Amino acid sequence: MVLHIILAALASLSLALALWQFVVAMRFPLHQRVADKSFTPPVTLLKPLKDEDAETLHCLESWLTQDYAGSVQILFGVESATDPVCELVRRLMAAHPGREAQLVICSESLGSNAKVSTLIQLQRLTRHDLITVSDADVRVPTDLLTNMVSPLRDPAVGLVNCFYQLANPATLAMQWEAIAINADFWSQVLQSRSIKPLDFALGAVMATTRQQLEAIGGFNALVDFLADDYQLGNRVAKRGGRVVLSPVVVECWDSPKNWSEVWQHQLRWARTIRVCQPLPYFFSILGNATLWPLLWVIAAIATASETSGTTTVSGATVSVVVSLHPLSQALMVALVIWLARVLTAMRQESRLTRSHSHWAFFWLVPIKDVLNVALWALAVLGKTVEWRGQRYRIQHGGKLVKVS
Repeated sequence: MVLHIILAALASLSLALALWQFVVAMRFPLHQRVADKSFTPPVTLLKPLKDEDAETLHCLESWLTQDYAGSVQILFGVESATDPVCELVRRLMAAHPGREAQLVICSESLGSNAKVSTLIQLQRLTRHDLITVSDADVRVPTDLLTNMVSPLRDPAVGLVNCFYQLANPATLAMQWEAIAINADFWSQVLQSRSIKPLDFALGAVMATTRQQLEAIGGFNALVDFLADDYQLGNRVAKRGGRVVLSPVVVECWDSPKNWSEVWQHQLRWARTIRVCQPLPYFFSILGNATLWPLLWVIAAIATASETSGTTTVSGATVSVVVSLHPLSQALMVALVIWLARVLTAMRQESRLTRSHSHWAFFWLVPIKDVLNVALWALAVLGKTVEWRGQRYRIQHGGKLVKVS
């Protein structure tokens, strides 16, 4: 009986957390644009690159076609001159001669995080005081810069970042991952923000100032950390700079991935979050609105099986009714919770992506939740990640050490 009460309470808690997540997601002014577009200071964009795929051209071109009144310096950083993306960048720069863009070969290896090593070398060439950093696979709307720099008009704002969506879930495995990114992640960030101000950043696009960067030691201070975006936002926040979420949503375009590749990506992501926020991550399992109702139903079935033969034949009917009552109760509540979980996840994904095509994969929501239990356990217990073909061990605080 005690187990039933505990599992019923956990199932109810998971529903409450899911609804809380849904409410804050629906209240956030997603996709809204700034009304005052007069603040257009000069900006330097740092764009670390490695390799290319079918979407790289469009992702990079979206930065070269920004509708921004201010001066924009674009620095493309590549580790090796033989990287095939170099030729693509040269073609794009030739196609947009009016843009101040430069391809920089960043051959120095300055730490465990190769991306940050590239950023350090690009930072040396920045001409402007406002600095924007963006991942290679990010495609942005033409008014992105106008909206990203606007909050920096306020001196109290230390960093601006924005949500991102997985724009091309081309395989079933990526559709599963899309639920994690397009439905859950951004709404969980808002859930966290409803408790306390943001003290981390999302790395798809980040805008800050030279002053803020220099105050935290520049990118050099981040070069050995796995979650450089988290570290950047966290260090800015610790110095008193406000971390602001822009309502603009950018798109992440990725090459098709199979289940193994998606699993490795999700595991690295889970271990990254666990390292950055160990206590919140440990308790995040409480919000799994598929797991706890499922365990409650399983416990009710086990109890019903144990008690179903305990009376005499003449009392068999009474026995069945009594034994099935806890099970029917658990099933009814579980179905309500599961329905709420699926509907809220689908609605959250629709709000972020402004599309309904993902509704055909609604059945992946409970599968995602069940698999997330394994991811959660592996993230809590494991300390290694695979990134860019290299295996690393994560040390206390989030530092990376290569595994030989």
